[in-house]
Amino acid sequence: MANTETVDIVIIGSGMGGATCAAGLAPIGARILILERGVRLRDSADARDARAIFQRGVFRPHETWLDGAGQAFNPGNYYYVGGNSKLYGAVLLRYRAADFAPIAYREGATPGWPFTYDELEPWYCLAEKLYNVRGSLGFDPTEPKHSAPYPYGPVPDEPAIAKVRERLKRVGLRPFPLPLGVNIEKWLARAKTPWDAFPDTGTGKMDAETCGLSKALAHGNVELRENARVERLLMDRDGKRVTGVDVSVAGERRTVFAGLVILAAGAVNSAALLLASRDGGVANRSDTVGRHFMNHNCSAVLAIDPRSVNDSVYQKTLGVNDFYLDDGHGGPPLGNIQLLGRVTGPILKSSIPMAPEWALTLMSRRSVDWYAMSEDLPNPDSRVTVEGEQIRLDWKRSNWSAHDGLVKAFRQRLRAAGYPIVLSKPFDRRTRSHQCGTVRIGSDPATSPLDPYCRAVDHPNLFVIDASFLPTSAAVNPSLTIAAQALRVSDHIAKTDLR
Repeated sequence: MANTETVDIVIIGSGMGGATCAAGLAPIGARILILERGVRLRDSADARDARAIFQRGVFRPHETWLDGAGQAFNPGNYYYVGGNSKLYGAVLLRYRAADFAPIAYREGATPGWPFTYDELEPWYCLAEKLYNVRGSLGFDPTEPKHSAPYPYGPVPDEPAIAKVRERLKRVGLRPFPLPLGVNIEKWLARAKTPWDAFPDTGTGKMDAETCGLSKALAHGNVELRENARVERLLMDRDGKRVTGVDVSVAGERRTVFAGLVILAAGAVNSAALLLASRDGGVANRSDTVGRHFMNHNCSAVLAIDPRSVNDSVYQKTLGVNDFYLDDGHGGPPLGNIQLLGRVTGPILKSSIPMAPEWALTLMSRRSVDWYAMSEDLPNPDSRVTVEGEQIRLDWKRSNWSAHDGLVKAFRQRLRAAGYPIVLSKPFDRRTRSHQCGTVRIGSDPATSPLDPYCRAVDHPNLFVIDASFLPTSAAVNPSLTIAAQALRVSDHIAKTDLR
């Protein structure tokens, strides 16, 4: 292979944004090259081994970032074909309609979006179809308008979780079926494990590789190149257009020239690449690239009833949004609650290493495991920077009082529902709790590097289509919103750039 080549479109990254955009653009016929720094996940015994995944961290990256204080840590990002979606929980919730407008919290406010929910709604429908979402309408009190039903019915509650649903309803909560991207029969046929935080090796999870990328690669004009790490973006003489990328493929330096460049490397890595590509950064006239980093405020909440055994395998089928639009008493919003994938003794051992695993297994048998999630607010001082090749992530956690209120409110309901012991623990910086917001869209070039179609305002042939573009984090899983916007943007590109 020559050290230089030319394509019509180069896409950097194969996660939810890059893969979905490739699927949307593939039918146009342009030559598309997807550059992915990782490789495909192959099936192995480790893929369904909780000790390998959680205790030994066999799928975690061999990478170190610095925090704001200069302390090194191992981030929870994954570098595989399909990106972080390979180990995601497959919850494919839409942002609520209210999330697109400014929201006032006790600690600040969100800026809102440059368009309303109605603009994205038809693209949500297409994204749900592409990712084979399983769900049911009419149960979530915050549910926005849907112009089409889910493609498939919901993943069924296991018997133990059906009883949990009834216990929650008796104390006034309104649990709803989580919209999920998982073929549960196929997943369980490989092994009876949860899917949440377990890697997908083509055994039933609807992720960026198995859905978006597979659809794109069905077209002969689309090529995926693995083990290809982009090192910088190349600019023309006047700095207006991105002409291509320098990329290391299996350690060999190559240059790819392209008429259109789509950056989809994730909220941290996309910002880092823009900043590292030239002095002052690419697309950074506003000095906002890397800023406004957000990461959901999240806690694990374990509801323990010594009288009741939880014999579920996957567990993750219920959500609770009773505290999403307000605190339940007309005050500011608190956030979303959803079941975690089943947390077993070996999984707990990774967080409580001094405890004997047998004791943790006894406790987990009587526990129902929840995930409490609250919005993180955009702050210009919460940011990604680069120092040489070193990434520094200075996350300024915000809106913690709302999250504290969410955990407290849910704890009270759980105790009323008959769980005498309720334990909670916040997730730390090693947990990738939906990083977003570092290259955001907006209507004002002075405050946003991207326009509402994710086009860089400084460079007409550069798009950023991953969690970076999100101007707000909301308090729901972002994957479906990224996919919906990727389809919207790919349609716009096809009509305006490739006609």
